[in-house]
Amino acid sequence: MSIRVAKTAGFCFGVNRAVTMVYDLINEGKKVCTLGPIIHNMEMVKELESKGCKAIEKVEDCPKDCTLVIRSHGVSKSIIEKIKELNLSYVDATCPFVKKIHNIVLKAGQENKTVLIAGNKNHPEVQGIIGHCSSKCYTFNNQQELLELEDLIPDKNNKSFCVVAQTTFSKKEWKKCLKTIKKVCTNSEIFDTICRATSERQEEADSLSSLSDLMVVIGDRHSSNTGKLFDICKSKCKNTCLIETAQELDKSLVRASHSIGVTAGASTPARIIKEVLDTMSEEIKSSETVVTEESFEAMLEESLKNLNTNERVKGVVISIAPNEVIVDVGRKQSGFIPADELSNDPTVKPEDVVSVGEELELLIMKTNDAEGTIMLSKRRVDAQKGWEELEAKADSDEILTGKVTEAVKGGVIVVYNNVRVFIPASQATASRDDSLEDLVGTEVQFRLLEVSQRGRRRRVVGSIRAVLREQRAEQRAAFWETCEVGKKYTGTVKSITNYGAFVDLGGVFGMVHISELSWTHIKNPSEVVNVGDEIEVYIKEINEETKKISLGYKDPDANPWEILRRDYPVDTVVDATIVGITTFGAFANVIPGIDGLIHISQIANQRIEKTSDVLSVGQKVQAKIIAIDFDKKRVSLSMRALLPEEEPAPAEVAEEVVASTEEVTAPAEEVAPAEEEVVATTESVEE
Repeated sequence: MSIRVAKTAGFCFGVNRAVTMVYDLINEGKKVCTLGPIIHNMEMVKELESKGCKAIEKVEDCPKDCTLVIRSHGVSKSIIEKIKELNLSYVDATCPFVKKIHNIVLKAGQENKTVLIAGNKNHPEVQGIIGHCSSKCYTFNNQQELLELEDLIPDKNNKSFCVVAQTTFSKKEWKKCLKTIKKVCTNSEIFDTICRATSERQEEADSLSSLSDLMVVIGDRHSSNTGKLFDICKSKCKNTCLIETAQELDKSLVRASHSIGVTAGASTPARIIKEVLDTMSEEIKSSETVVTEESFEAMLEESLKNLNTNERVKGVVISIAPNEVIVDVGRKQSGFIPADELSNDPTVKPEDVVSVGEELELLIMKTNDAEGTIMLSKRRVDAQKGWEELEAKADSDEILTGKVTEAVKGGVIVVYNNVRVFIPASQATASRDDSLEDLVGTEVQFRLLEVSQRGRRRRVVGSIRAVLREQRAEQRAAFWETCEVGKKYTGTVKSITNYGAFVDLGGVFGMVHISELSWTHIKNPSEVVNVGDEIEVYIKEINEETKKISLGYKDPDANPWEILRRDYPVDTVVDATIVGITTFGAFANVIPGIDGLIHISQIANQRIEKTSDVLSVGQKVQAKIIAIDFDKKRVSLSMRALLPEEEPAPAEVAEEVVASTEEVTAPAEEVAPAEEEVVATTESVEE
């Protein structure tokens, strides 16, 4: 006798996500209500009720102190609006694959397309999809119902159609319907929205039932997914039974069968599947079928191993080491997870990913019976879940957040939910000049450009730039609404030229001219600022037509002329440094940014022929401020004012007397011009 358990049996991604959300809320101590049963499995609903989670039928029935959970089937747009109108706290557990359909039909309505929905019109998922259609929509559950729609759709030849399917719709029936749609509705945009997990589950059920003389389908009778599995199995195996719990299992059928196949709907908890297998094992052991205990135990062990999707098992962390994590998977073998199988982010440490006592869902990588060990992977399970989520988000414009783990040839790698997303260099930064290496280790926002799979090769491509451009557009709009001359901003220096620095104010660039960077003379802006510096600037001028902004950077309080006015009034004695020599005097630096003139007559007590005879560039001197012209920006200095008055020597006095006598007794011809002037003056008077 053999028992084969479908690898895809049990919770799908969307159901597992919804149930996990409810448990998380309960564990946080919150009161929880679900809008309808969280999933189509009454055993799970009862289990949640025992923990205080109540299922309600109407939004109005939700108590104000409860968090309302929208189940994985999703709801109509009007119900979401009602929840918001009542100001209820809620969590949306709608399956991402269902959300994808909502977005498709919503867009179709905006384009005035007629929507065709393949599915049961009374199913909650289909009801939710209909509730997102703003244009005319029709449902069909099989090819025959689709043909009947021909007469109901007016002017169908001139209409554009959008065709979607319930996520659990029969793949076989869908193929039949597509042939009809392509013939009848030629102008159709068709979306194959049947969940991949559903397709795989149905294909495996079809294959497994053809090899079995008894097929056991486990799941709730109200579950669409389970019902379709039963129909598929029944078509290949006459002895097919649908049970909700182990108590419903017909043991006589088990005893009479040689080859038993087991599958389960997407809403069936793993514990119920295990209970059914345990019941089978007890019945087989007590039967007269010749099966040794050892061979049966091996068979059951194999069945339980296959119970978990893609050979998944549950494990509890026992210990954490730098290179591996030891887990208990409930078997004789010891389970371990190598450090590189914990996460797709190579920079994290094991203790950052898991903690002792934590239960993990793991994938069996290798079993070593000789050493009694099982090598497991966490990252591959997480990556599969992340991949399913990304597939559901592929056609949306949702902004995602991930960590840049490395820069590679042609771009960077961002890890999102343990999935490696490639961001091309052209899509990684706002400017091509920005460094990719600077992104490594940072959290970034991005949008999906491509999510595709060819065989086992998966490809996810995203764009950081698309998000940055949108954010910058919003920042620019906000900036131009509020900007005004004199307003201060903190910006980042993005580039430097010989004539100034360009500053990013948040989506808008302004320029600080070199003359506005410092009160003192500088040859290049890099003497004051560097690329990447955060600086505080203010708007000096706005050109509305060209959208150009002139910025100021110099601190008004640091204006050297204001410092001079405040701290260096006339008659102040300063220590100055000679910075320039001219024929009429010398220029000396008073304070940084201000030079004053020491006229040649103010250098010494006695007359000097050349300034350079007394002073030289770089020389330190003491001088008194004797005049300041703030309008013309001029300062006059005097060294002579600080020198004592000197008595002239006798010889010098004699020379002066002689000089004076010579001037008085000048020759008559030298006086003549003066006499002529007197005559000229007299003539002017007479006239």
